[in-house]
Amino acid sequence: MGVALAVVGAIVIIVLLILASSVRILREYERGVLFRLGRLIALKGPGLRFLIPVVDQMVRVDLRTVTLNVPPQEVITKDNVTVRVNAVAYFRVIDPDKAITEVENFLVATSQIAQTTLRSVLGKAELDSLLAERERLNSELQTIIDEQTEPWGIKVSTVEVKDVELPQDMQRAIALQAQAERERRAKIIGSEGEFQAAQKLSDAADIISQNPATLQLRYLQTLLQIGVNQNTTVVFPLPIELMNAFTEWTGGGESGGSAGRPNRPARPPSSPASVPPDPLGDLSPDPLGGLPPDPNVPPPDDDPAGGRPTT
Repeated sequence: MGVALAVVGAIVIIVLLILASSVRILREYERGVLFRLGRLIALKGPGLRFLIPVVDQMVRVDLRTVTLNVPPQEVITKDNVTVRVNAVAYFRVIDPDKAITEVENFLVATSQIAQTTLRSVLGKAELDSLLAERERLNSELQTIIDEQTEPWGIKVSTVEVKDVELPQDMQRAIALQAQAERERRAKIIGSEGEFQAAQKLSDAADIISQNPATLQLRYLQTLLQIGVNQNTTVVFPLPIELMNAFTEWTGGGESGGSAGRPNRPARPPSSPASVPPDPLGDLSPDPLGGLPPDPNVPPPDDDPAGGRPTT
């Protein structure tokens, strides 16, 4: 009797285990792909589902959006700069039957496709485009990955490049470039300000030149502004007409210093002093210091005795 009860109890336990293994509960975000003797039968929705033991087999598929973190990839850009780029992809299963039957492991397959596409797409872009045109590159990555995973029943909704790691030398070069660009903009803004100020000053000068009293009022206003501060500077105003007259008298015009002053009569050019005529005419003096010999007087005899013997 005891042996019979033990056998009945064992049978009941086995039946309960079989019934427990044939019952499945699917959540709202899950779908069940049912195989009967290895053949795809149907897609089961959420709720309580009963399976034939040993005959039926069901695979659960999560329909929620999956966040896939793409590992950092070494990418050489179009302008030969090596960078490390990591990204994140968001996708979900829209066709559970294809996700189970068309690919062995859709999570691993999608990850590998994302890595290879990331390297190939970013390798065609330059560094400036990689830093400035993130939206365009993200859209291109999403389109390419979605086209490759569509036969697997997977929809890639978003791909975002999270971080771009640059070498230290490239970071310093970019910092110097940005500093030079800011300095250029500062110089351009400063020159434009000076140009506008010069235009305004020119317009103000045209308005003031129509009425000289305006300049006097502006001068008095400047003195009033200076006098507000407590300083030791003494400002002595001079009439503008006096300064103009002084400028004209000192030769501030185009004549180079002679305007407003009397001109002295010009002196005639100096001539060499007149020398009285020589009474001797063109006769040159004797080299020995005497007068030249007279042609009417015979020359003296060489013999002082006149031919007489000398003693």
